[in-house]
Amino acid sequence: MSKDDKEPKPRRSYKQGNLFEGQGGALGKPEGGTNRATMRAELFSRLEVQRALTTGIVDKISEHGALAKAFQEVKGNRGSAGIDGVSLEEYERQLTAHIRRLHEGLPKGEYQPQAVRGVEIPKPNGGKRLLGIPTVEDRVVQQSIQNALQRVYDPYFSEYSYGFRPGRSAHQAVEQAACYVMEGKVWVVDIDLKSFFDEINHERLMSRLRKAISDERLLKLIHRYLKAGLMQDGLCSQRVAGTPQGGPLSPLLSNIVLDELDRELEARGLSFARYADDCNIFVNSQRSAERVMASLIRYIEERLKLKVNREKSGVRRCDQVKFLGHTVEQNGKIRIADASIKRLKMKIREVTKRNRGMTFTQVIAETNRVIQGWAMYYRRCNTWLSKLRDMDGWIRKRLRCYALKQHQKRYPTYRFLRSLGVGENQAWYAVMYRKWWPMANYQPVMKAMGIRWFAEQGLKSLAAVQAVKR
Repeated sequence: MSKDDKEPKPRRSYKQGNLFEGQGGALGKPEGGTNRATMRAELFSRLEVQRALTTGIVDKISEHGALAKAFQEVKGNRGSAGIDGVSLEEYERQLTAHIRRLHEGLPKGEYQPQAVRGVEIPKPNGGKRLLGIPTVEDRVVQQSIQNALQRVYDPYFSEYSYGFRPGRSAHQAVEQAACYVMEGKVWVVDIDLKSFFDEINHERLMSRLRKAISDERLLKLIHRYLKAGLMQDGLCSQRVAGTPQGGPLSPLLSNIVLDELDRELEARGLSFARYADDCNIFVNSQRSAERVMASLIRYIEERLKLKVNREKSGVRRCDQVKFLGHTVEQNGKIRIADASIKRLKMKIREVTKRNRGMTFTQVIAETNRVIQGWAMYYRRCNTWLSKLRDMDGWIRKRLRCYALKQHQKRYPTYRFLRSLGVGENQAWYAVMYRKWWPMANYQPVMKAMGIRWFAEQGLKSLAAVQAVKR
């Protein structure tokens, strides 16, 4: 391992108490990395605590209160039925009986998970992602397991792991990345794990779980979940690797797998931020970044038995990297990534298709939901905000075109424009010589159906929502 691979650790923005505090900082880490002998001693100490905490944990998982709480969380997440076709509403009608049966069966090891229902959804950048939808009952049991194990594992996860953890968010990960960049670490090792959730090695995962979980009944139950079949197009196939996205337990298992990567990065003294399988490492120079990249690929593929997508991974300057939909400029400012703007446009195009048969009021309401969610997610961005105003103008054009086309014929459209105050000659010119999109961009029409008119219709503004919540 070259000395150039090691970067001094920055001052952290997000502190978290853990087993290793009081031994020279987070993880007892000296500048430049952690002594591996020290890490091993700390690991053994941690495992002893975790094994004590998991003694008889299945009894806690199967308590009436734990299962009832798990069902409420599953219900809050909604979701469709699994392969048995039982919906949340149907399951709830017999909830007391279901909980009683699980309370009796889980401690005895009698519970058998069913196969998951395979559903393919499109990825934003093309291709499809396979989701595995467990039955409602399997989701309840998984949620109860997740609730119990989260308390056992989460306090010992890395300070720089932000995904699927209580009190942590993508915004914190992006802000931590900006902190690194402001310290001069403008080169990024951008690691993309290929089909991560589908490639998790069952043997390695179970080996890690056995070290920390002392209740053999829980280990057998998790192993059954990993081996449960996948039902797709009427055919059930056996899984030999992976933990399908869609179940409540998968995110925690993914963090357990990738915690090993986090510890390796910390041992090398590298500055990183990870959200689920999206991991960026920040260094001072391109040369150092290339060496880190090469050594990490070997570690991930040979040690963790995962695959690195070499086409998407690479060494880039920070302002060329999309991290959780954001891009950090070389001055540490955060902007919306170009690809995120493109995805928003695709979503708005879907909502404002002129052949949807929805009223203009309904389209405004649906557009507002997209604007609210999108602007809230990007509320930490603090540069290139003029793009939001440009997007507001483009959204108004799409909606203006939708509103005009609802009148279908020329004379009703002419009357509509006249009611908005467009001059007689300008209104006739618009409807006689212009198609819908050019008409929506015709200056007199744009003036009549401008910012004030859309505000009266209830349309929200990306720039306004983002500015209030920043």
